[in-house]
Order: sequence, then C-alpha cells, then structure tokens
Amino acid sequence: MTECYQTSLEFPSVKRRKVEANFSGGDITSNGGIPLLSQVDRQMGLTRAVSRLLNDPRRTASCEHSLLELLRQRVYGLALGYEDLNDHAELRNDLALQTATSRIDTLASPATLCRLEQRAGRDTALVIHEVLFQQFVAAYKQPPKRLILDFDATDTPLHGEQEGRFFHGYYDHYCFLPLYVFCGRQLLVSYLRRSDGDPARHTWAILSLLVKALRQHWPKVQIIFRGDSGFCRWKILRWCERHQVKYIVGIAQNQRLIAQSAWWREAAETLQALTGKKQRVFASIHYGALSWDKRRRVIVKAEHSSRGANPRFVVTNLPQTDKFLYDKIYCARGDMENRIKDQQLDLFAGRTSSHRWWPNQFRQLLSGLAYTLFEGLRRKALANTALAKASPNRIRLILLKIGAVVIRNTRRIRILMSSACPHQDLFRKVACQLDTS
Repeated sequence: MTECYQTSLEFPSVKRRKVEANFSGGDITSNGGIPLLSQVDRQMGLTRAVSRLLNDPRRTASCEHSLLELLRQRVYGLALGYEDLNDHAELRNDLALQTATSRIDTLASPATLCRLEQRAGRDTALVIHEVLFQQFVAAYKQPPKRLILDFDATDTPLHGEQEGRFFHGYYDHYCFLPLYVFCGRQLLVSYLRRSDGDPARHTWAILSLLVKALRQHWPKVQIIFRGDSGFCRWKILRWCERHQVKYIVGIAQNQRLIAQSAWWREAAETLQALTGKKQRVFASIHYGALSWDKRRRVIVKAEHSSRGANPRFVVTNLPQTDKFLYDKIYCARGDMENRIKDQQLDLFAGRTSSHRWWPNQFRQLLSGLAYTLFEGLRRKALANTALAKASPNRIRLILLKIGAVVIRNTRRIRILMSSACPHQDLFRKVACQLDTS
C-alpha cells in the first residue's frame, strides 16, 4: 500500500479562502469534560473504595501504575465511550484522561489493563458489589420509608467460545443471561449468569442477602420485590411472606387464569364493542397452581381493543386497589428496561469477549461502576436541569466529549475548552455545584 507523507491537506476553498489541515495543533483532546466525572468520583470515593478492598498480588516496588490508577483509567474510558482495551493504545496518551487519573505521564497499556482483568475472580465480584451497596446506602441522608427492588434479566450475545456459553432458545443465539437489580435509578447488583437454566436462578439468594443488609441499616423500611413473570416462583413468594417483604410480580397467562378471568374479559370486550375505544377492566382473583403451597391474590387486567384481547396477570400481597397496583406500581418497573439499556448499550456491559468467566464478570461490573458515577453526577449536580434524567450517553456527549487544548507545565495544567461549546453555562453550573457539594 502506498504511504503518503504529505503534512498539509487541502480541501475545497470557502469564499476564496484556502482550506488546509494538518496534525500540528499540539496537545488537543476530545475529552475536555472528564474532570467533572473525576470530581464526582473523588467525592463519592468510588474507585478508591474498590482499590482498597481488592487484592493486588503485584510487587508494589516494581509497578509503574497503581491499582487505583488502573481502575480509574478503565472506568473513565468506559464513561467516555471507549469500550475496548485496544482503544487505550492511543488513549493512554490523552492528557485530559491522564489528569483525571492523577498522572502526569503515560497511562497503562492495553496489555497492563488486560492483566488486571485476567486476575479477577469471585472475590473481585464480591468486593465491587459491596462497594455498590455502600454507595447506595450513602446516597440517603434520611432512612427511606419504602424501597422497591427491581429484578430483571437480559441477554448478552456471544460470538466466541467463552466459558459458560450456551444457546438460548428464546433469544435464538448463544448468550449469557445477566441479572440486574436496581432500586430506582441506583444499581445494586450486576450479576453475570449462564443462559442454560431458570431465568430466576439465584434470585432467592440475592433477594435474601439484600433484604438482610438493608434492614441492618434501616430496620423499619418497607421492601417490595418487583419483577416480571420470569421471577414468579412460589418459593420466592413464600419467603417474602415469611420475612415481611411485599411483592408484585407478573405471572404468565395459562388456561386456568384465562378461565377464571372470563367474566371481566367479556365485559371489556362488550364495552369496546359499544364505544369503539380500548377498554380496561381490573379485578382480583385468588389463584394457585398445583405446585404452589397456597392460593394468592392475582390482579387481572382485562384489556380489549380493536386489535383484540390483551389480558395481563400480576400476583401480589400489597393491599392497594387493583388499578393502582397495576398502573402505578407494577408498570413502573418498565423504567428498569432503560437502566439496563444504559448498562448494555451506553456503557458496554455486554462486551464480554474474554474467554474466561470471571474477567467477563469483572468487565460487566466495571460498566456498573461507570454507571454509578453517572448516577452520582445526576444526583449531585444535574438535579433541576435538562440532564436530570438523561442517559449516560447523552450526558457524555454534552458534558464530557468537549474539544480542548491541554497545556501542561511544572506548575499548572490548563484545559482550554472550545469557545464554540454550546453548553458552557450548564458546564459551569455543574462544576460549581460539584465544588460546593
């Protein structure tokens, strides 16, 4: 292939002015806003807490990069939109990222970061989940009266021969089946699982650990377990009843549920025929499968529209009315789908391309740490702004991906951001808010 050594590039002229381009602009970064995320991290103590709890088997005297610097480089890289380790071959020279990780020289190479990931094991996952829980507790200044724990699973497609790889019939491809637990917008659990078993695998154990830990901090808090029909297991429901945990869980329709709800479904169909508009009728029935220990309250949503019947069923032990529980409590779990998208799409939690299991779990948790930083930024500095509920990708594009010139000497580091940045006022407001929080 012919190599071109031309230093100056010419483009079509603009109003008789020649347009030239070259690569002699000096130290310029596209990540001028990364100090904001670094400031949030220092206030939360997130990466520092992880680095203190993780075991580092390296000989410290021979290490050029500390464990804290490696964690920050990897987490900040994900937050900036760099999903692959190979990206750090060039990113390690970015002066803005170096400044954010408290270094004034070259960051770690992809090989060094890869060794960090390959050292990950079960203890690593436990430590990071412990830190995520501590961050969740610290976010509350007053004990909460009610916490709704949202459980949901998603698929992570696989294209290699990773450990724990199985074909999933529903998703029609090889995948992992990670389990996420959120409370509102805050991440509590990011647990990688194989896809060859029950979608509710280990839900009971995780719920039990969370309930016990939450009640140690807030003994009087009401805890609600919420999930779709994939988590409707009678033993989990019985455990909730025995431990004063409320639940509201979808249940897949079957012939018995269809038969028991016939009156309300027919009523909805009749009303739709009379009005020509979609109709919804709510009711409660008592239902118990043959394998269940007893019958439980099931909310029936009998819906009929021009497209036909669309019945839904939800099992619960909450006392409120049927319509309120379905519309205001159960349907609100749909927002968790957006939180999973934040993880999988915006922060690359699905990038599980390592051959070994635990490095893939570690990668998913690194994405979880990046998400926690964005959530901290929203909570601390973006309330009552246009970005109060924005996705990580939108926050990244508006506040982090800003072109800037970096000037560094022995006394000062100056990040001179673009004068044409359209969100300067918002950036200043966020920076001032972080400085006072």
